[in-house]
Amino acid sequence: MTAKLVLSLNGAVLREFPLSKERITLGRKPENDIHIDNLAVSGQHALIITILNDSFLEDLGSTNGTFVNGKLIKKHALQNGDVIAIGKHELKYINQNATAGDADFEKTMIIRPGMANASAAAVQKTTEKAEQVAAATPGHDVNVSEEQLPLGKVQVLNGPAMGKELVVKKPLTTLGRPGVQVAVITRRPQGYFITHVEGQHPAVNGKAIGDQAHPLKDNDVIELAGVKMEFFMMADG
Repeated sequence: MTAKLVLSLNGAVLREFPLSKERITLGRKPENDIHIDNLAVSGQHALIITILNDSFLEDLGSTNGTFVNGKLIKKHALQNGDVIAIGKHELKYINQNATAGDADFEKTMIIRPGMANASAAAVQKTTEKAEQVAAATPGHDVNVSEEQLPLGKVQVLNGPAMGKELVVKKPLTTLGRPGVQVAVITRRPQGYFITHVEGQHPAVNGKAIGDQAHPLKDNDVIELAGVKMEFFMMADG
């Protein structure tokens, strides 16, 4: 089940927001993913980054601050049932699969399209480039059902996030840090491919890949931005 935020004002539920994107902004400006039109809310108030089953909240230097369960925070690893207060509005975090604690916030499990301190323009540029790269991957235009696609996952092998797993279900999964090193994994009928997007080329089994899409095999070890991940094939999707 996808994690979600339930927005309320004075106890009345206004709307629910599924956390279906890796990066979600909250604020008074209309371009935010979660738009809260209240003068007590800053234009760009807060950011939520979702990594695997966990979501992390960061205040973006707002005027009136961001509170979780009545406590002023700068960064916070969200737990199921946490209540975020922004101005007079409240957002309840619903995610029965949440596992992270506050100490996990800085753990660099890097499977996300952006970082809290990356500009929106940089993230957007990286995302667009990743989509262009994915479009050039073999099998992009093949129209097949989910059941016909292979199913794989990656597991982190080092660092504080060691042991974390991600089932790679999306057609396009971006890995890395914009402006530093980024790659994209694409899921196609022919299998999974990893392709360089920006920065240094990622390594597979200790050898840097080229500019073309590189097919991934069972037990391949990917090295990207200081993180090692092992790729596994699972039963067909």
